[in-house]
Amino acid sequence: MQLGAFSVSLAVKDLEASRKFYEKFGFKAFAGNPAQNWQILKNGDHVIGLFQGMFEKNILTFNPGWDQAAQKLGAFTDGRDLQRQLKAEGVALMTEADEATTGPASFIAVDPDGNPVLVDQHV
Repeated sequence: MQLGAFSVSLAVKDLEASRKFYEKFGFKAFAGNPAQNWQILKNGDHVIGLFQGMFEKNILTFNPGWDQAAQKLGAFTDGRDLQRQLKAEGVALMTEADEATTGPASFIAVDPDGNPVLVDQHV
């Protein structure tokens, strides 16, 4: 099962304070729009997203079709195929991608401890 790029999406209270904190760990701004209360930071292959006021909990995020630099992969497992595989394994989904579509789509599962797991395909 190829899940694509991995990042942790953090629900932060103060975007600027959080960005400055993670910069001390060597993270640098990679993408995002602080005016819209979100910023993506990167340190090598490690990616974290900072999101102020957008969701309640931290989220584990997988991006099928992307590498860790958010570049499109030549070949990848479509998110809908991942969704079908997980459902076949008995994983309950909080939201589902429309399996009749192609291209960008997403779905969310929740792990046994209540952590959301977002599979978010952009290609």
